[in-house]
Amino acid sequence: MNIIDDIEKKQMKPDLEPVDVGDTISVSKTIVEGKKKRIQKFEGVVIKKQGRLSRETITVRKVIDGVGVEKSFLLHSPLVPAYKIVKRAKVRRAKLFYLRERLGVKASRLKPR
Repeated sequence: MNIIDDIEKKQMKPDLEPVDVGDTISVSKTIVEGKKKRIQKFEGVVIKKQGRLSRETITVRKVIDGVGVEKSFLLHSPLVPAYKIVKRAKVRRAKLFYLRERLGVKASRLKPR
């Protein structure tokens, strides 16, 4: 094992619940505006997961007023204090980019697990 892996393992958060592609997740993110800090929640479907160790990222997608919004989050970042899995879905693909063309729960065809 090399030195970089050792450093990254020290930076990882210890007890995180595993997230899979297709899960609906609520991510809390710390927003800094001037001197104020606040927590903003973003809830949507995980369409992509990439990276490893402390560089692991997820991309979450949700639809707001008919417009799709995607945000990427570093899972082990100090700016992401917590996340909660709302529901899990069974999917057959590693990346759910086909959801970009679909609107609504029924059109997404995500089966509960």
